Amino acid sequence: MTTVGPLLKTPLNEIHRAHGAKMVDFGGWDMPVQYSGLVDEHHTVRKAVGLFDVSHMGEIEIRGPEALQATSFITTNYTANLKDGQAHYAGLLYDHGGFVDDILVHRVSQNHFFLCVNAGNQEKDFDHIRTSVASFDCEPEYASPKYAQIAIQGPFALATAQPLTETPLSQIRYYWFADGTFAGVPARIARTGYTGEDGFEIYVSPDDAPAVWNAIMASGAAHGIKPCGLGARNTLRLEAAMALYGHEIGASISPLEAGLNWIVKFDKGDFIGRDALLRQKEQGLTRKLAGFEMKGRGIGRDGYEVLVDGNPAGWVTSGSPSPTQNRNIGLCYVPADRAAIGQKIEIIIRNQPVEAEIVPTPFYKRPQ
Repeated sequence: MTTVGPLLKTPLNEIHRAHGAKMVDFGGWDMPVQYSGLVDEHHTVRKAVGLFDVSHMGEIEIRGPEALQATSFITTNYTANLKDGQAHYAGLLYDHGGFVDDILVHRVSQNHFFLCVNAGNQEKDFDHIRTSVASFDCEPEYASPKYAQIAIQGPFALATAQPLTETPLSQIRYYWFADGTFAGVPARIARTGYTGEDGFEIYVSPDDAPAVWNAIMASGAAHGIKPCGLGARNTLRLEAAMALYGHEIGASISPLEAGLNWIVKFDKGDFIGRDALLRQKEQGLTRKLAGFEMKGRGIGRDGYEVLVDGNPAGWVTSGSPSPTQNRNIGLCYVPADRAAIGQKIEIIIRNQPVEAEIVPTPFYKRPQ
């Protein structure tokens, strides 16, 4: 797909280019797909620590006396259970139950929520949110221009990040965050990530991002830190079986079909898409997302057709070699009654059916 107009650039674009990153058009953004190589960067995150520019991601803030009620209404998860400084993963849905986007909801206070949304969806998300919360006493803000986001991921993420802040990072639990200073500038420090490893996502002013990036690289040098691109980010999240918008989830796919029942809290009261999901739950699912491993030679790539008993039955949403496990893996939609572990399937690769099998997910889980 050709992007109309100039590519958008993050505040770290010059650093990426100066250090030899291979750049690509990623949804209209000029982004690094790799530095030293996808596999090398993937292993670096699994074994040491990697640094990602995710400043293309979007931020939306909701403030006001009814910010809690509004955020609960537009998202699927149990927002009222969040404490100040806590975050969770949630769905932003249409009335019919399909995804507008998948998002991270951070509770700054009862009257202030901070949402991290996908890069290509941020304007659409904001329009959806602004319309949906119009009856609540709150004010949504399209805040993306105010933030750059940098992700430190891997077993040595804590050791890399701690020297750069007085905030005691070991006390921040997974999916919690703290506001403080980082590398000498104001920052929101969240213990979140999209790799299956421990790590932190740091939100700072775009003007501060280059200095923060350089400080992290210097601090992580002793731990083998490397800058990483979107290629490794994708293989890491696939091994962890984390959904990607436009692949595992989208407007025509519900959280129940995507195996994300755990982010849908029917008992919390009304939310957008609730009635449609209840109907789907009562009627029973016709398709489900499942993990697979290739048994024959070949890689089941995104969009490839899936056969069950020789008949067209679904499609691959994401597929790749697993650098960690040295096997070819992927996620696919298949009929709900054929999604059991051990189910034999075939994937059409170069016009030929190749054997594969439904296997448990996640494919990788980090040692605790």
